[in-house]
Amino acid sequence: MKSGIIVFNAILLVLIGVLFYLHFATPKHPADPARTAVAKTDTSAHASDFRIAYFNMDSLEASFAMVKDTRAELARKEDAVNAEKAKMERNYKERLDAYQRQAQTSSMNQVQSENATKDMMQLQQQIQARSQALDQEYQDYYTRKMKEIKERIEAFLKDYNVQQGYAYIFAYEPGLLFYYRDTSYDITADVIGGLNKQYKKK
Repeated sequence: MKSGIIVFNAILLVLIGVLFYLHFATPKHPADPARTAVAKTDTSAHASDFRIAYFNMDSLEASFAMVKDTRAELARKEDAVNAEKAKMERNYKERLDAYQRQAQTSSMNQVQSENATKDMMQLQQQIQARSQALDQEYQDYYTRKMKEIKERIEAFLKDYNVQQGYAYIFAYEPGLLFYYRDTSYDITADVIGGLNKQYKKK
């Protein structure tokens, strides 16, 4: 039994010795200098191609003529919506006052009172339906106008970037977590000037 353990330990010792020999005797192949140089060149080339620019959205909204015109259109549409709602509310109040005066003078019988209640309920439903329709129309108009502005900016930046070659162009807005901005990559003036020039032509 003891001789079997001794033989087993001897075999293990030989195997460990062979593994050590193979590990430390295998020559290390040095990195190919040419391949390393190419890799470094490729990395530096990609780094130089990766350029990012930004523009200030607040400045663009304040200076882009299309945004100003759209805001004026939206304000007019909102005023029109509010005016129609106010007119419906006045009509409702006037009709309600008329029915209340009839009820107070006792010139309204039971049937007329029920008809008046029914009429006011129908009028209220009509006003609610029309108000919802007006709100939806305004929201659709607003969404469509915002989309037009966004598409105009995107189209301009696509043409502008043909010559500039930026990888990304960001719209900077207050609240975005940019801890540092290099102002040499601020293209706000170019964007506003180019957009206004295009918008003026159209």
